[in-house]
Amino acid sequence: MSELEDIRRKKMEELQQRYLQDASEQAQQEAQMQQQISQVEAVVKQRLTKEALQRYSNIKAADPDKATQLLLLMAQFLQAGRASTITDDMLKQILMKTAPKKREMKIRRV
Repeated sequence: MSELEDIRRKKMEELQQRYLQDASEQAQQEAQMQQQISQVEAVVKQRLTKEALQRYSNIKAADPDKATQLLLLMAQFLQAGRASTITDDMLKQILMKTAPKKREMKIRRV
C-alpha cells in the first residue's frame, strides 16, 4: 500500500506544481495585456477632444469591456490616418456603428 500512496502523492504534487505554473503564466499574460492597453490608452487619450475624453471615461466606468473595444477601434482609426484628433461626434459615430442593431418586435393579439 505504501507504493500506491507514494505514487498518488507524487502525482498530486505534479498536478499542484502544474496548476501553480499555469496560474502564474496566466497572471503574467494578463499583466502584459493590461500594460499594452494602458500604453494604447495613453496615446489615444492625447488625441481626444475634451468632450470625447469625457464620453470615453463615462463608457469606461460603465462598461470596461466595451471601452477596451472602443479604444482599439479609435487606435486603428488614428493609425490609419483618417483623422488627427477624435471629436465627440466622431466618437458617437463609432459607437453607433459598433452598437448591436435592435430588433423590432411586433405583438399580435389573437
